[in-house]
Amino acid sequence: MNEKEVGELRRRFKSEKSSITHIFGCYVNDSRQILAEFDQSLGMMTEEEQDRLLSLLRKSLSGGVGKNLVDLSFPTQEVAGGTAHRLLMRLRGSKLQDAEAVHTLYETISQNLSLDGDYLILLGCDAYDVPWRGKDGQDQDEAGAEVFTYLVCSICPVKQTKPGLRYDRQENQCHERVLDWLISAPELGFLFPAFDGRSTNLYGALLYTRGAAETYPELIDAVFHSEAPMPAQSQKESFRSLLGDSLGADCRIEVVQAVQEQLCDMMQAHKENHEREPLVVSKTTVRRILEQNGVPEEKAEAFETQYDETFGADTELPPRNLVETNKYELRTAEVSIQVDPEHRDLVQSRVIDGVKYLLIRADGSVSLNGVTVQL
Repeated sequence: MNEKEVGELRRRFKSEKSSITHIFGCYVNDSRQILAEFDQSLGMMTEEEQDRLLSLLRKSLSGGVGKNLVDLSFPTQEVAGGTAHRLLMRLRGSKLQDAEAVHTLYETISQNLSLDGDYLILLGCDAYDVPWRGKDGQDQDEAGAEVFTYLVCSICPVKQTKPGLRYDRQENQCHERVLDWLISAPELGFLFPAFDGRSTNLYGALLYTRGAAETYPELIDAVFHSEAPMPAQSQKESFRSLLGDSLGADCRIEVVQAVQEQLCDMMQAHKENHEREPLVVSKTTVRRILEQNGVPEEKAEAFETQYDETFGADTELPPRNLVETNKYELRTAEVSIQVDPEHRDLVQSRVIDGVKYLLIRADGSVSLNGVTVQL
């Protein structure tokens, strides 16, 4: 799924737009025990309460595509007759009215998910009458040819409030605050089926994780019978190690700067051109950048070999998971230097009288601990 498709669904999660009439859920403690299950009618809630509850589901469609939101693909044999896909289809087909199937999903999640503390599993089912969209990208008044029926799940930590005092304006007195349990933003969640090309894709799902360092492989295997993708943070760390290990002495500051600059330029151009499909790069793209900046052919081949071993020969990766877009930092054992990414050309490397230096061009004023100094 691309960002526009995700955004189109996110806009559904308002009380006046969504067709969700009930939120189903269960409460799980830190021992993986289901303590309670519930079916809450949105019609019995205030509009503000409805929007707060729907926003918890909407947050499972937030973050960056390829980073917080990752496409999952079901193996063909799983779609043909696998138990995981059959359960999800059963939930979707009944619009969560099949209590046995709902409980089975609760059990599957609770027994295969390790979170610190208690949490809620929230489920909703929406039916979206997908409107026609013109060539100008604007929705048309008439309805489309498809109703996209989908499930959305949010898994939200529940935390107890801290003891304290509260002020009662009516009594004009201070009282002890009653301890309560607050629902936090979801730690993870999913959408099924995928909304690819603004249409139903029963071979796919969309996984949400709040952090970029974890994808919960046990849960993915249990719920989707699919292989967990490498977390975005692990992709970044692996790519860094891959560059350093494969290039060796040719991993110069100018080479890494070039990789950083060109991948960031590609992301900027992709954004400005309003491309619909998510941007990904292959090992060939990176190899071309390396060779253009003086990396010998044998080192470029070493990079490709290690790339295959680390990510897979045909794997394409989002460049946002490979380089920092908002940070440019150089470190030695004793010094850390942070530079505005737009002005990374101010830093150069030099060897002077046999000693290695990092040179920073100082065009404007210079300060030391807030004091303007003269060079």
